[in-house]
Amino acid sequence: MRIIDLSSPVDSGSFEPDPVVHEVMSPREGALHMRDEMREHFGIEFDPDVLPDGEFLSLDRLSLTTHTGTHVDAPSHYGSRTTYGTGVPRHIDAMPLEWFLAPGVVLDVRGREAGTVDAADLRKELDRIGYALAPSDIVILHTGAAAWSGTSRYFTDFVGLDASAIAFLLDAGIRVVGTDAFSLDAPFGTIIAEYRRTGDPAVLWPAHVAGRHREYCQIERLSGLENLPAPYGFQVSCFPVKIAGAGAGWARAVALVDD
Repeated sequence: MRIIDLSSPVDSGSFEPDPVVHEVMSPREGALHMRDEMREHFGIEFDPDVLPDGEFLSLDRLSLTTHTGTHVDAPSHYGSRTTYGTGVPRHIDAMPLEWFLAPGVVLDVRGREAGTVDAADLRKELDRIGYALAPSDIVILHTGAAAWSGTSRYFTDFVGLDASAIAFLLDAGIRVVGTDAFSLDAPFGTIIAEYRRTGDPAVLWPAHVAGRHREYCQIERLSGLENLPAPYGFQVSCFPVKIAGAGAGWARAVALVDD
């Protein structure tokens, strides 16, 4: 089995609308930190200089949102109420793990201007690759946006789903939809321009708003889709980090390909 990385990194050196702060405690600083923590919490005195090179374990402190890097959005990300089930959306720590290890299919929507694709576009691509959706599938959009990851363009130049496209996937029983772009919806500027043109609130983040009425998860900010040998015939593993009460969780998404 071959493992293909489909994840983008959490990188404090890259452009992010919500900046990432990454503080590194060196092994020497880690040894001194351990000495101080043992003294404060356990009343134990310890000389770190007896350790090899006077060093112990490094430590990383990060300040970032759960939507940095490759991540899975939970139903609670889309709003505080739902029109399905109990009316209360589930957080990321409550989602079934079975959702996040499943057959994957990639729909190629590259080469388009920033904006949206609709249900007809998705049907056309499925016909082109000769694939019929199954409810357990993880459907991934290949927009090409990953090429701009780490730059401001990544957040403004990509393709998302319109209301008809997300309805088409959810009607097919799909529970997890992914993209290599910043968002499964169109860029902010595109959405606001369309709303000003039409005055129709239905154009405002339809892929996310759909999650208030149908339970599903998104995987955003994938990468490396061009390394897949085919648009289907592989498994996707994208287990989200179990953050209690969170609307999203980081994921190390990979494709599992049988050789």
